[in-house]
Amino acid sequence: GKHRSRAWWGVALLLWGFGALFAGTSYQACSYEIKCAGREFCAWTSWWEVTYLMLSVASVDAMMVAEAYSCTGGKWRRTMSWYALGHAALYILVVLFGALVPIKFLISFELLLLVASPNILILFMLNGWRYHKLKDPMDLALSGTWLWLGVTLGAYFVYLVLDVTDKLWAQGAWFSENDVLHIGLILWMIYIAVVVANRVVDAPDPALAVQHGAGNCPSARS
Repeated sequence: GKHRSRAWWGVALLLWGFGALFAGTSYQACSYEIKCAGREFCAWTSWWEVTYLMLSVASVDAMMVAEAYSCTGGKWRRTMSWYALGHAALYILVVLFGALVPIKFLISFELLLLVASPNILILFMLNGWRYHKLKDPMDLALSGTWLWLGVTLGAYFVYLVLDVTDKLWAQGAWFSENDVLHIGLILWMIYIAVVVANRVVDAPDPALAVQHGAGNCPSARS
């Protein structure tokens, strides 16, 4: 409908979905054909995977813009929106530089997480603070979004550092850190669809209320 926050969530999830398609094509479905066929040695990565990295961070930044419309107004909304645009553009430049030089770390999943983590933390703190002040169910639901994502990424790293994949493989079972990540993200998407989607609305913008001479702007949630 009229809520820009929902539109930006839609953009974010589309970017995430296209990123997943690019990643799945190169990492799983067609990995041999893309990175190994006709080569003496397999390539470490591909442009499919580089595109996935850029789309994933752009998705997180689109979520930042969605939050700007849901939780702020005036200069804070503009600041968050411009920050998200600059953050995405800078990361894309870094990834392209890393792919063309090439520099492995600049086109790694680890750098993606380092770049995305501040956004996730900022949004978690914003929604947590707002829920403490306003007790708005939307902020509680969004806090759960960032907490779930953080726990999923944390579980991935713990699983990786503890080398659980190889330990299980030695027992004849295959369940890798990527499986932990993907199952966590599938559940995260279900949570967004079931719990978050119908609660997201735009916050009233005080600047617009002043421009229209509205002394008491009715809440977008009323």
